[in-house]
Amino acid sequence: MDTGFVTTPFGRRPMSLALMKGQLQAESVKASRSVDKWKVFRNICEARPLLGISDRTLAVLNALLSFYPESHLSGEASMIVFPSNRQLMVRAHGIAVTTLRRHLAALVDAGLVIRKDSANGKRFARRKTSGEVEDAYGFSLVPLLARSEELAAMAQKIETDRMTLRRARERLTICRRDVRKLIDAALDEGVPGNWNDIEAAYTRHLACLPRNPDASALDGVRMKLEDLRADLVNLLTRFDNSKKMSASVVQNEPHIQNSDKDSLELESSPTVQEDTLPPATEKAHSTGPQKIFPLALVLQACPQINDYAQGGSITGWRDLVTAAVTVRSMLGITPETYETACGTLGRENAAIVIACMLERATHINSPGGYLRDLARKGARGEFSLGPMLMALVRHNKPVSQRA
Repeated sequence: MDTGFVTTPFGRRPMSLALMKGQLQAESVKASRSVDKWKVFRNICEARPLLGISDRTLAVLNALLSFYPESHLSGEASMIVFPSNRQLMVRAHGIAVTTLRRHLAALVDAGLVIRKDSANGKRFARRKTSGEVEDAYGFSLVPLLARSEELAAMAQKIETDRMTLRRARERLTICRRDVRKLIDAALDEGVPGNWNDIEAAYTRHLACLPRNPDASALDGVRMKLEDLRADLVNLLTRFDNSKKMSASVVQNEPHIQNSDKDSLELESSPTVQEDTLPPATEKAHSTGPQKIFPLALVLQACPQINDYAQGGSITGWRDLVTAAVTVRSMLGITPETYETACGTLGRENAAIVIACMLERATHINSPGGYLRDLARKGARGEFSLGPMLMALVRHNKPVSQRA
């Protein structure tokens, strides 16, 4: 009559196919094989998610291993430990006996240990008269030796998956920050675009992430953000190119015709003539403030002004005006003279004049007189900033690039 029990060398227990496979695998272990028991235990700790066991189960396994006297599990030695429940409870940090039994069963089900039961179900060792263990009943640790390579591979897989997940998180974080910075930069520069939809797409992609995403989910969201990042880069590139084209139009205005030598030749007298920096070739008929030239053109003509800006670079008109005040003081121009120029030319254009004067400071004997002279001409409509800037642009170009 089939009772559902199989009598095996490991006792009379209900036998499943998995348990039978584990026993056969344990019996096939070569006697010469040996492995560090604590290395195996560390691999099991790493592979815990794949084995389906809890940290409390690991604590019980740790207690069982502590009863094995050798540091290495070897096929030449008996690998059966036979501690009592009370001894195991103490070494497993005082867990309850019912909890202990549940976790011992979990170790058996996971194929990490095999029960070897005595006739009365007790755990003990029968010794020879010499004191050596003749036979023992308890828990066999042979599966740890038999499955050591498998457990190491499982631990490696867990570590690989962990690294893959971490790299996926890092790549997504970098991409997310890039997109956020590009959006903020575009808004600061006033780039035209449907930014409400772009912001909504950015938020929508991030909202697709589950609470505990895996690497594939992270990569999926990252790919969507990378497409958004590429679109933003193209949009900003087109905007930057359009700004450069606008600057080129200013550079090619018909009235810019002074040569480097003529436009930059300076007079040595304190009262500086109009051609100290390039003379105006056209006379404006309006006495109001002049137009403001592109900041990129100003910085191309007057790169030295960057040295007097906070942080070492000028990123906006406010930075240029602030740096011009510093340079004005350095050149010895009085606040009254500078304010008069600001009232006549406009604060931004007065800052541009100061930046141009900085470029040619060694050739100007009286910066204050020069600025007053330009302010008077500006009031009469006889001064234009365009030729001054373009002459400095040509002067700062390498010789090989000059027209």
